[in-house]
Amino acid sequence: MLSKHKQVRMANPINWKRGHPTPTNRQPYVAWYNRLMVTERISLEGHLLDENTLAKLLTVLDGHGVAFEIKRFRVGENASLPSLIELVVNAPTQDSMNLALEDCERFGALFSFDEVELATADMDGVLPEEFYSTTNFTTFVRMRGNSIEVEKLEMDCGIRVWKNESELWRAETCPMHAVQKGDRLVIGYKGVKVMPDADDGQTEDEFRFMSSEVSSERPKTRMIAHCASAIHSAKAEGKKVLVVGGPAIIHSGCADDLAALIDAGWIDVLFAGNALAAHDIEASMLGTSLGVDLALGRSLPHGHTNHLRAINRVRRCGSIESAVREGLITGGVMKACLEKPIPFVLCGSIRDDGPLPEVITDVLASQDAMRALIPGVGVALMVATTLHSVATGNILPAHVRTYCVDNDADSVIKLTDRGTRQAIGIVTDCEFFMKELRRQLST
Repeated sequence: MLSKHKQVRMANPINWKRGHPTPTNRQPYVAWYNRLMVTERISLEGHLLDENTLAKLLTVLDGHGVAFEIKRFRVGENASLPSLIELVVNAPTQDSMNLALEDCERFGALFSFDEVELATADMDGVLPEEFYSTTNFTTFVRMRGNSIEVEKLEMDCGIRVWKNESELWRAETCPMHAVQKGDRLVIGYKGVKVMPDADDGQTEDEFRFMSSEVSSERPKTRMIAHCASAIHSAKAEGKKVLVVGGPAIIHSGCADDLAALIDAGWIDVLFAGNALAAHDIEASMLGTSLGVDLALGRSLPHGHTNHLRAINRVRRCGSIESAVREGLITGGVMKACLEKPIPFVLCGSIRDDGPLPEVITDVLASQDAMRALIPGVGVALMVATTLHSVATGNILPAHVRTYCVDNDADSVIKLTDRGTRQAIGIVTDCEFFMKELRRQLST
């Protein structure tokens, strides 16, 4: 139920705040209310009271200094029926209204009941000034009286609309760099509906509680078992499993475990940087990773040059694939990717050595290559790589079940703080995770 002060606030037509005029002093109130020049309508439907959603929504509006008037409130007659509330909200500026509406999106608020507003891009690579900025939640736009689902879900993009060959309206997210002059893009919040993805029912209450905060004091084996179960479910549904991997997978000696998962068909896509591939190939060619003998666990004389020698040999061959074919690479993750085969994207960075021939050094090309492989992904495993995890999280739809594995809790927190709220954090070292996941999946 709503708290007493929320009930009082709802009983009045305006969200009264400290410093605002009181209802008994109508003249100052009218003058104050009339200064709120920007008006929007919000509709919200669901279990608003049971899940305290309504109180949270009103608190958000209150925090932004946005006034509201309740136009309609229908309470569900029983636990299975949703409640509905319709509000008119008023703000002093468009900026303050936009910030408030952006915060309301996560509750599934529908902004206005009108058609979306469109603007035409006037140059390549630039969105219209008032463009709608997407979340990674399921989104619909209202076009010609129809609700159109936005395709290629991704946060921090615009929404491009067009008609297909059958004269039907379509909508999809559009990264800023992909805008072309003449594109029609959604502006403002009218006619946009964001639907927070509901729990799919596979997560146990205990596990949902454990994932509510990131901590090393969680039963890792149980959490990895849950991850394995999610992979089984994804495979049964015909969905893909994505691994986003860092070089620690190789340094810790579990490259063979990841390669075995690829060989067994559990992994369908790999995202990584130059480092994972370089040290994986170094391990195959020279038995070291970053110069450390993986069998003995100690650095070898001049071992710090080994990854450079491995990269150099591959560059002489022209590609990783050629080096595998010629027998220079006899094992490891990259060989498994090529022989299965599964697609992989190696994204470059400013600090790369070499890099390997397959590494994409253009960051926008890297993004687009990753985007091309996201459709159909049901589970994403992000293992020991903060930057690649955040980059991938930014292009993942919220419905993708995401597990972030790192021995540093801050790395997991960074991912969720940057918008990938669906990520479940597993704070452990990648060697234990990979070996235990392989064991769980094999049994």
